[in-house]
Amino acid sequence: MSGPTYAVEASSTDDVPARDRAEFWSEQTASYQSRMTCEYPRAGDFSGGSVRQRSRNHQLVRFWSGPVGYRRTARQIGRDADGDYRLLLPLAGGLAVRQGDREARLAPGSGALVPFGEPFEAVQAPGTQAFIMTIPAREVDGPLNRAAPLPAGLDFTTGLGRVAGAMLTGLHEERAALTGTGFDAVCDRLVELLCMLAAGDDRPSAPGRLAEVEALVRRQIRRRAADPGLNGAAVARELGWSLRQVQLALQQAGTTPRDLIRDERLKLVHDRLGSPRHRHLTISELAAASGFSSASALSTAFRRRYGVSPRDLRPEAVSRG
Repeated sequence: MSGPTYAVEASSTDDVPARDRAEFWSEQTASYQSRMTCEYPRAGDFSGGSVRQRSRNHQLVRFWSGPVGYRRTARQIGRDADGDYRLLLPLAGGLAVRQGDREARLAPGSGALVPFGEPFEAVQAPGTQAFIMTIPAREVDGPLNRAAPLPAGLDFTTGLGRVAGAMLTGLHEERAALTGTGFDAVCDRLVELLCMLAAGDDRPSAPGRLAEVEALVRRQIRRRAADPGLNGAAVARELGWSLRQVQLALQQAGTTPRDLIRDERLKLVHDRLGSPRHRHLTISELAAASGFSSASALSTAFRRRYGVSPRDLRPEAVSRG
């Protein structure tokens, strides 16, 4: 059975005559997004390009171009209905977005959710590079209770915003290696994080989010458990949080970064003791390969956790295998 449809398309004005580039860009914008008016301060020397990833459910476009003004009117909305959202996230340059009585000036590290079912204006600075991600309305309206207004801007420089930004970059960079299933899976998780940001729940201390943050920390520790340099500060830094925030999230679960790292390392050793692939390793080598400082440190912690030493457990595991 084949997976979801997935396609990657790249385009550029480089192969288009200079006099036709502005028209080319306007037509591509309408095709990729929705009908809108594009205004060019310097149409004669305009240039731009884009990489588009799309499935039936999601679309991500990374684009770069000269200055452009975009305007979507009520009349255009009526002729080309589109109730979905767009995430705008500049990587260079900047965008000024005005919608109703709200205005956001977006620089690199600052993004916004823009509902395309409402008129808006956007002005793009020269040399702008940005992501624009299409998000189905159903994935935003429910989680955000869209009776409330959207925030003017989202911070992608720290916390879950930083994690979401890294996921966007990875999604673009790995575009050729992805399947439709993989692309949609990452997009779904991205939308969850974006809704948390928009709802103001991007801090580990926000009510109702500590369990989700704990899960992210556990996943990161499990992935890095064998690294002897792993500690709470490193986990916090990699996730874009402070050490205090990570400690608070784990405190609610009755543990600490240090205890969790030790537990994950002990589980790793326990699994490797029963694995034929690691049977050739001595206990000292197994300790070093699993993040422990020495065989004695491993043996002490292992006996406290499992009631036997690693040496005692290995023959039992081998005989059972």
